Order: sequence, then C-alpha cells, then structure tokens
Amino acid sequence: MATDLMDRLKILADGAKYDVSCSSSGSSRANSNGGIGSAASTGICHTWTSDGRCVSLLKILMTNRCIYDCAYCINRRSNDVQRVTLSPAEVAELTIGFYRRNYIEGLFLSTGVVRSADYTMELLIQAVRTLREQYRFNGYIHLKLVPGADPLLVQQAGLWADRVSVNLELPTRESLQLLAPDKSRDAVIQPMRQVSNLIVTNRAERKQSRKVPSFAPAGQSTQLIVGATGESDRQIVTLSEQLYQRLDLKRVYYSAFIPTVADTRLPARPEAPLRREHRLYQADWLLRYYGFSAHELLDEASPNLDSELDPKTGWALRHLELFPLEINRASYEELLRVPGVGVRSAQRIIQARRQGHLGIDDLTRLGIVMKRARYFITARGRYVGEIKLENSSLRSRLVDGPKQKRPVQLSLDLEQPVVDETASLITGEL
Repeated sequence: MATDLMDRLKILADGAKYDVSCSSSGSSRANSNGGIGSAASTGICHTWTSDGRCVSLLKILMTNRCIYDCAYCINRRSNDVQRVTLSPAEVAELTIGFYRRNYIEGLFLSTGVVRSADYTMELLIQAVRTLREQYRFNGYIHLKLVPGADPLLVQQAGLWADRVSVNLELPTRESLQLLAPDKSRDAVIQPMRQVSNLIVTNRAERKQSRKVPSFAPAGQSTQLIVGATGESDRQIVTLSEQLYQRLDLKRVYYSAFIPTVADTRLPARPEAPLRREHRLYQADWLLRYYGFSAHELLDEASPNLDSELDPKTGWALRHLELFPLEINRASYEELLRVPGVGVRSAQRIIQARRQGHLGIDDLTRLGIVMKRARYFITARGRYVGEIKLENSSLRSRLVDGPKQKRPVQLSLDLEQPVVDETASLITGEL
C-alpha cells in the first residue's frame, strides 16, 4: 500500500472513532464458492462479540470533508483539520487487504457529507457493492445512511449491508437545531422509519421465498451524544424505549460528550462522565432484556440515574415492599427484578426448580451474584441478608466500586495499543 494511502487511512480511522454505533449481531451469511469471508450470527463488533470473543472491524470514514457545521463534530466544515478522501475502490481494496492479513473480520463505513446527501450515499453504496460483487466479500458490513438521501438509495444500501444506521446524535429537536442547524430531525427519522418498514416487508417476503435477497439482516442502530445538551437521563431513556418499540431498532448507543472543538454553542462544562454513559447502557439493557419500562427506572422526582448504584439496584431500593422474594416460588419475571440475578441465572433457577427446592448454597452455582442478591431473596424461607430491608442501611452496602477502564484495542499500525474511545462493555449480572 502506498504511504499516501496509509496516511489517509490513519486520518479517516481517527475521525471515525467518535461514532460508537459499530457493533452488530443477528446477521448470518455462509461463504460461497469463490467468495471471501462470512458473517456469523453470534455477532461481530468493534471490540467484543456476544459470546466473549475479541474481534475487529475496519472502522473508517470514506472522507472527513463535510458540508455541515455541527458544533460537536471534529470534522465540521469550519474546523481546521487536514481533509482527505478514499475512493470507493480504495475502501474496497483496503478492506480486502486487511481481511486477507487476518487483521479484521468486517467493515464499518461512515463518512462526512460531500456535495449532497445523494452524492455521498451513492459513493458509500459503490464501495460496498464493489466489495460484494467484484471481491465477492461475504463478511460483515455496517453502513451509515446519510440523512436526506433519496429513499431508493436507502433501499439499495440495505441490500448490500448487514446493518445500517442513522445517528440521531441529540435527543431532542431543539438540541439538534441548536448544535446542528444544517440537519433536520425529520431528515434523520425518515430513513429510520423507511428501514424499519423495509425490514418488516423483507421478513414477510423471505417467508414466502428464500430467494428474496435479505435487507439489512442485522437490523439498524443509532447513536445519541450524552452531555452536549441538558437533557435528563429520563428523556434519553424514554426516547430509546420509543425507538425500540416503534422502529424495532437493534441497538441505541450512547456516547459521552467529548469537547473536541471549541464552540460558543457547546456547554461550558467538562466532558460528560463515562459513568453516566455506563449507567445509560445498563438502563438500556434493562429495557431490552429484563422487562423494565422507562417510567419504572426514572420519573419526574428522579430524572437522572444514580451514579453510585446500577439502575436495577436503584429500582429495588425504591420498592423494598416487594422483597424478599422466595426463590422457589418467584416467577421468571419477578426473578429478573432481583439485583444480582440476570437472564441466564433466572433461566437456570426455573430449570433447576423442576428437580427440587433450591437452598441458599445452590444459588451461587447457578450464577447468582450473592453479594447483591442476598438482601432481596430467601431460599426455603432462609434469609441471609444479615440486615433489615431498609433503604438507608442497604445503600452503603450496594454502592458500586470504581468503574472498570474501557477495553483496549489495537491501533491501525498494529504496534501501539490505544484505549478504545467508542467501546462500552456491560459485564456481570445486573
């Protein structure tokens, strides 16, 4: 590869690091005769897969040139940065080159907007189409959609990519107008609605005939910047819930605001704490897998998540009248509300109870985090919490320790490890 090409690659990879919506699951595509690579249904993401494997994507911008002047964006029109571009052919060549060297397992392709939304979208489609048709690449591709692009281009993009995404960026129409006046909320939402409808239609068509090509088989995702404007966690979590329910999004990603450029429109405050980002991911997990609703986690009296307690523990302390639960009688839905009991451990409890009543000593082997769960459960009537169920006495015992550092990834030069500014990893049972 030419030095000039590698220099551009480093600039465009660095410019893409602020987009965190780069992981995926749900896409499965076997390799074909003469093809290259495959997509695994277990999931592929920038740092970790759902089964714990560490994998990587080539995560780049096609260009950091942009006609927009968003206050929070390092690549905005008025910012003085070196502008570079990769052609669609170069994007395809780089992806295949890195894949053949076993550096990556797929591509995450985003871009600044040049000339117009349609022109930019055509370039992105040309790049991924070259990968699919010329190089016969069957691996995972995540493609950004450009707000305002023609619906026909949006439809084409979903036929070539595994996952597509449009970033909402800011939680409210007013915030978007303030910090990104060149963009409109409707231009962002419209392709999201279109993709949602096309996915539903495609699923129905594929039930009739497997010959129908898949449309965005890994679904769509979006990103919200946290802390650039004054929205509460309640507003953000409620918006995420609506996106999951109305548009069937696979993921909403949260990115703590990082002041990369100076602008009078931006808040006169330090960057948003990573712990707030982490709590939002935990609340998001509860929405998607634990049966919680946004109004249960946050209300007018408590509009922001507790920085010291995970959201499920905070909810449990506000509803101590429901505890302790007898582990041998509680329903699956009730078990999911117990701090320290996750989806897998709740399933194991239900299964193990068919063989006989469970005792306290059995619970750790089933994956329950007894450090938290002990205060909220009994087993065969036995309670081992040691203290009364009172908010004031429990809180100090349940406060989180220091937050773990973010995962580490390799930089493109494959020599210096750097902290991944986009990764947020939720570990353990909530």
